[in-house]
Parts: sequence; structure tokens; C-alpha cells
Amino acid sequence: LSFSVKYYSKQNHLPTICPYTKIKPKNCHILDHSGCTCTHRTVPPGSILPSRFFSCKEGTKIPSEQKQNTSIITSELWYKNLLKSEQENWNDISARYKAMTKRIKEKLEELHNKCMFNTGSPRIRFGENVYFEENGCIFLSKADSVDEGNSDFLFSTEDLGFSDAFIQRIRISPDQTYMAISLKSENSEEATCVIVKLGNFPVVEKVIPSVFSFEWATNDVLYYTSQKNLKCQNVFMTTFTNQKLTKLVYTERDARFFVDIYCTKDRRFLTINSNSKTTSEVWVVDCGHPFKLPVLVQARTKGVIYHIEHRKDEFYILTTYGEPAEYKLMKAPVASSGMENWQLVYALEEKTKLVDLEMFSDHCIMFLKNAGHLSLNVISFVSHSVRSIKLPTWACEFELESHPEHTTSTCYFQLTSPVHPPKRFAYSFEENNLIEQAVQEVPIITNCHTTRLLAKSKDETLVPITVFHNMNSKELHRKPLLVHVYGAYGIDLNMSFKEEKLMLIEEGWILAYCHVRGGGELGLSWHKDGCQHNKLNGLHDLKACIMLLHELGFSQPRHTALAAASAGGVLAGALCNTDPELTRAMVLQAPFVDVLNTMMKTHLPLTIEEQEEWGNPLADEKSKMYIKSYCPYQNIKPQCYPSIFITAYENDQRIPLTGVLRYVQKLRKAALDHASGTSKKGNWIPNIILDIRANGSHCDSSWEDSLNE
Repeated sequence: LSFSVKYYSKQNHLPTICPYTKIKPKNCHILDHSGCTCTHRTVPPGSILPSRFFSCKEGTKIPSEQKQNTSIITSELWYKNLLKSEQENWNDISARYKAMTKRIKEKLEELHNKCMFNTGSPRIRFGENVYFEENGCIFLSKADSVDEGNSDFLFSTEDLGFSDAFIQRIRISPDQTYMAISLKSENSEEATCVIVKLGNFPVVEKVIPSVFSFEWATNDVLYYTSQKNLKCQNVFMTTFTNQKLTKLVYTERDARFFVDIYCTKDRRFLTINSNSKTTSEVWVVDCGHPFKLPVLVQARTKGVIYHIEHRKDEFYILTTYGEPAEYKLMKAPVASSGMENWQLVYALEEKTKLVDLEMFSDHCIMFLKNAGHLSLNVISFVSHSVRSIKLPTWACEFELESHPEHTTSTCYFQLTSPVHPPKRFAYSFEENNLIEQAVQEVPIITNCHTTRLLAKSKDETLVPITVFHNMNSKELHRKPLLVHVYGAYGIDLNMSFKEEKLMLIEEGWILAYCHVRGGGELGLSWHKDGCQHNKLNGLHDLKACIMLLHELGFSQPRHTALAAASAGGVLAGALCNTDPELTRAMVLQAPFVDVLNTMMKTHLPLTIEEQEEWGNPLADEKSKMYIKSYCPYQNIKPQCYPSIFITAYENDQRIPLTGVLRYVQKLRKAALDHASGTSKKGNWIPNIILDIRANGSHCDSSWEDSLNE
């Protein structure tokens, strides 16, 4: 169960860590990069530690220690001066928008209060008990009276000195004796795990820093993964019996692989999952014998991804094994789980994305997406049948709820879209039907029209586009258009509800979401066709989508803006270089804009792992030249660019700030060179604005922080 951040499914993992965090008890020792423990930091929150100047370490190695020190000092001085200059520039520019900012903030708060009044925090149900979180506190209540007035107070982030943290995940031990909670700061990707012994007077038993995932193997044995430098490669076991102990149980040696742990729905096995971008390996711990060594299910095979569930002495295996290389549900006996014994249960249809799978005692539910349309496939293990359930056409995203009891007869989930607040649904296995949960009516936007289009790319591939606009809008070609793109890692565009998207619709904007190759909207092959040596496909797709929108009368280039975040900045920045006339403005959040230089630096924490997405320019000259052909930073040239607004974060370890600073400097110079080199009267110089946030990081933020931003 996750709070405030996106659900991490078993199919997608997001390695997370940051070396500096404000989340720590006052007396907690934290580990720095050198491996030494230190009890405090002298650097204020949001500052970049010297060991994090990744992008500054360029050029050849200087043998002289004195020269090397001089180079580092010069680099740091350049960075500090540039940072100060950008912050002063931002303060001057942002002052002009105060009236607009005030109006937008008031409007967003109004929409938030109107649309989210009934979407309380998720709840965990154990028999007659329900655990839930409100405002940084955790409460326990009986199932028939879930509210703060009839609940027992269990935990408060503030009381433990974690005032700046939010609750990310909760795991309750099988007998409900212990509760493990992960706490996360807005300014960091790192989480801290707090273990509380429940009872009449709950007591904090243990605090574990730098934890990514954790699960209870038994009532008093907890397994967890530790994080270091955005990597997760060690699994530990800790006990809370009379003889307390903590020991290392698994280490991943390959830097391309990231480790997390998961408990099967029936709590029979704890799985240790080691995944790269293309390959995986699973070890299992029998929860009945938590001190025994993990057992290998199937040795890693290049190109084969698999994940494990369990039912009645059989492993149910979600895997890409076999042709076509899309997800299939297979099974094998626990006693002989090797690949040679895997039997097909169900194969997905072509161009279908598996969002997630939920296992129950006699059924499993597949949450599916095909060209933007959502559906469910309900598989019965008793009747050996598959039932497909269509979902409302406005729905674009699933938000799954926790189901700790695998014997339950109902599966709950929420549906949402960028302009539709989350609405709760339930599927009943007993009645074989979908039930809309009308707890309190959410004002679904009835005057917003959803259109799904297909754009023909350069190689004739049809690329899906989802478009939203106000049905009352006339002369759509005159309306402003905001285009969204991502196209990397096989991850879908985020299409969950955002108050600012609804506000834009109400003010006459058109919203378009381009599901280009490199993302995962049409299955694993869609990602494969847009990564490594196919990355340009995503760029061609994006261009085709925008051109089709304009051809069909959805706005025009001078009223079009393009929005992207993180790795989406690669395609947005590339389009900005190749076809700047297609858009008037571009908005980038923590953008990845210097692909080549980043992938040339193996000392960066994610470089080796990312080679399966972008290629290896150090080992392959063709890969180097291919990356160089589309890399946004490498292809800046004097021309008329659109205006660009960039948000970056001081403590973002994934996208080092120095790379963004260099990109902005080079872009401004190219725009000025073009303006000064043309004699055209009234030549337009674009605004290129950089907002550097001292707080916040590369992850999802709270409602309040996202509102301020």
C-alpha cells in the first residue's frame, strides 16, 4: 500500500535512493559515500555535496594532484556562480507573473477541494481490523466504523521527529503484532523504515535507514532491501524475537540489476526479484522456514523477464518467455520450477500492455491497456475460463488498491484520467460483474470530450494519441494546445488526474497525449521499437502526432506547447532541434537532455544499468554516433527556438543539475546568435527560463508542493 506516490507494480520497478536526506531521527547514524558513519551534516538541505558533482568531472585525468584540485575548484566556482546567476534571473522573471500565479493557485485549490473530497487515503483490511493514514498519522479501526473518531491512534511522523516526511508504504505482520512503515522526504528519493510493535501502547522497535522494499516473512521476521547510489543490490533479514539478529541473505553482483522483494498473495513465499531492463531472476524464501537459504526458481536467461505468484503448490509465472516476446501467464510445480516445466495458462493479445496482475485464491485479474483503452481479464482457475470486462471509455489509468487477503471475493480499484478524478470500482467474483462504488458522487466532467486518434509515423507505424477538449469549444484551430510525451523505459505516459489539466480544459485548452514508441502503451514490443538503435522512431512518432493534430484542426503551431519530464526531455529536446517551428513553447521538468555525456560516464550510478535503454557509446562507436544524432544538447544550433521553461532540482541525483545548466547556457547562446545573425525586422527572441528548486526531487511530490511548483 502506497501513500502519496505512484503504485509500484510487480512489472515496473523504480530504483530509488539519494545520498542526502532530511529523513532521519535526531540520533540516527547515516552512511556517507566513503562508507563512514557520521551523525550530522554541515551542508544545508537542498545543497549538492562535492561527491555529487557528477557532470562536472569532465576532460582527461590530470596526474598532478595540484592541477586536479585546481580543476575541481574552478569547476565548483563555475557551478556556484552560474547557480546564483540563474536564481537571480528566476527571481526577476517570476515577479512578473505574481497576479497570474495567484489566480491559478486559487483556481487549483478550488478544483482540488471540489474533486477530491471523497478520495481518502487507502485502507488496509485485516479481518475485522482496518489500518488507515490521515495527515501523517496511522489509525486502527474496526471495519464497520472507519473514521478518526472511532479509531485507535498508532503512529505519528511528527512525534518521532519525521515532521518533513510522508508515509509511503505500510506492511502489517501476519498476526498484526508489528507494523513496518517507510517514510520519505519531499527532498529525497531515500526512504527510512520504522518498525512499530503494536498493542495498547505502540512502541518503536527499530529504525532502518536507506530501505527500498520490505516484507514480513513471518510474525516477527522482516526481509528488506538496502539502497546505495540509486542501486538496490542487498537483501537483509532482521528478527524481533528474544534473540534479535540482522544478517545479509542475498547480494546481486551485476550492476545492471536492481533487487526488490515481494510476498506472494497467499503469504506462502517471499520472492527476491533481481531485474535488469531486459532480464530477471527470482529466488524464493519459504515463509514457513524463514531462516533457510533462498531457493532459485529459474536462472537468469538473457532477454527473459519473469515474476512469481503462488497458488496450491504451483508457481504462477508472469513471463516474456517464448514467442511472441510479450507477457504470458504460465505455471510450474514448486518442486520443479525450471523453465522446462513451464506450462502456458494464458497469453496476451498482440499490442496489449499488461499494467498489473492481482492473484486471488481461485481467480486472477489482469489489468490491461490497448491503444489507450482499459479492460480487465478475469481468469478462473476453477472453470478454466477467461472473461473480458470492458471499462468506461473515459478511463485512462488504473489506481490499484491493496488486497492483503487473497481469499476475498471482491477486487477493488480506481479509474481515472487527466481530467477525471479517481472513481472507485469493484469486481465481484461471486456475481461476475463490475460494480461502480457510489460512496459520494464525484463530479465527473460531462462537458469534456475524449478523442482517440492514430498518427502515421515515418515508417507507416500507427501511433495512438489521446485528446481531451471542452465540448463547448468552437474554432478549435484557435485554441491553445498542450502536447505531452515520454517514450522511454517501456513506461506509459502518466494519465492520472491532475487539477491543473482540468483547469486548462475549463479555460478552453486542448490536451493531447502522444503514446510514442519507447513507452509501453502497446506492450513490450512497443518499447523495444523505441529504445537503443530505434530511439529515433520515438522522435518521428512525436512529429507525426503533432502534425496530425494541426491537420485535423486541433490548434496550430503558434498556439502549441510541448510538455515532458525526465527521459521525456530527450524526445522533446530533439524535436526542438529538428522541428522548432511545430511549437511555440516547451515545458520541461527535470529533463534528461545530455544523453551522450551522461552515458559516457560509468562512475554515475545509473549509467551501466541504462545501457539497455540507450546503448553503450563507450564500447560501440555506432551507438555513440547514433546517440549523438538525436541528443538534445549535442544538436543545439543557431535557429529560431520556441520559448522554453525548465524546472530542475538542486538535489536531483538522477539528472545532475550541471548538465541542465550547460544545456540552458548553450540554448540561449544559439537563440541569440540566430537573432543577431538575421536582419529580419522584429526578429523574435525566445524566453528560456530555468527555475531551480532548492526543495523537491525527481519523484512525485505532495499536493501542497506540486501546487506551489
